[in-house]
Amino acid sequence: MKDLAVEPLESALALPVPRERGPIARLALRCAGSPRFQSLAARIPGLRGIARSEGEAMMDLLAGFVNAQVLLALVELDVLEALRDGPQALDVLALQSDVPAQRMGALLQAGTALGLLTRARNGESYDLAPRGAALLSVPGVVPMIRHHGAFYRDMADPVALLRGEAETELAQVWPYVFGAGAAEDPARAAVYSQLMADSQALVAEETLATVSFRGIRHLLDVGGGTGAFLTAVLQRHPDLTATLFDLPAVLPGAETRLAEAGMADRVLLHPGSFRDDPLPDGADAISLVRVLYDHADDTVDALLAVARAALPPGGRLIVTEPMAGGDRPHRAGDVYFAFYCMAMRTGRARSPAEIAAACARAGFVRIRTPRTRRRFLTSVVTAIAP
Repeated sequence: MKDLAVEPLESALALPVPRERGPIARLALRCAGSPRFQSLAARIPGLRGIARSEGEAMMDLLAGFVNAQVLLALVELDVLEALRDGPQALDVLALQSDVPAQRMGALLQAGTALGLLTRARNGESYDLAPRGAALLSVPGVVPMIRHHGAFYRDMADPVALLRGEAETELAQVWPYVFGAGAAEDPARAAVYSQLMADSQALVAEETLATVSFRGIRHLLDVGGGTGAFLTAVLQRHPDLTATLFDLPAVLPGAETRLAEAGMADRVLLHPGSFRDDPLPDGADAISLVRVLYDHADDTVDALLAVARAALPPGGRLIVTEPMAGGDRPHRAGDVYFAFYCMAMRTGRARSPAEIAAACARAGFVRIRTPRTRRRFLTSVVTAIAP
């Protein structure tokens, strides 16, 4: 079992004492914790809506694991796909899925309650709701839902996961995080590379909307996988050339993707592991796309140091990945990706401020944390080599 760094008790005891709650905050908490007040609020105009909204939010937290499994069932049974071209009768969907009609009806009702489906007035047929149609169209979402079985099992005992006592499946899904030796099997590399590439288009879109690549002549994409991010950047910037640096087992997939996109002559494929090998020279910008959160702090610090050394003065660093919210926690970074990284048994979701501090330790200057439009997809940190 991999050792997990645990903050010493002395360090925890040295943390600043939180400020005492004010009288209004104390009153609000007492009211929220009073069943009598809750019952009263549910009957008072003005408070009724707040009470109902809070109750529904609590129920969503309570039932969240069931919601996720309903979503998985809709995907695994291809119900959403069956509705892509139009509404279908309940009995037809039941027959196609080999599920008893009564239980298929329960699944379809659940999908409707989750906003994924709509129900005909006669109650005998169902169609996609806009949210369900969007789910089908967003690259990478359906493969991630199918892949969630491993994550779900890893979260079956969250206390064991938090204490570092759990052997996790996700650690086997993403073997490269433990070094090049763990990721030598080309078949396994193809699986995890495809899973990463499926969702990379949206990350690239969000990054390109946030970061200017103007003036960059040659981009080094470290841990670039099969080149989905680079393909998007090169299509937007026809004068730019690039190097893709990744493990040898990953590069055949990159060669295929770049050739199909007509980019093979603009990208040099460089095999290597940033843990063991120097980064190639010649780039005036380095991108780290969903790389840092895969790795522990010491590995991140070492990578940023070698990135700084590989860049010329004025060279740019672009970090883009899902990040935690810091002093403003949000569900994508501080719930989903925080526990996903925990289940991988290495790395963690860091806030933009934490990544900026790591960049400063590596010697970067003019560090920026521009706000992305959809931080549930990715956040960005940029920096300049002095």
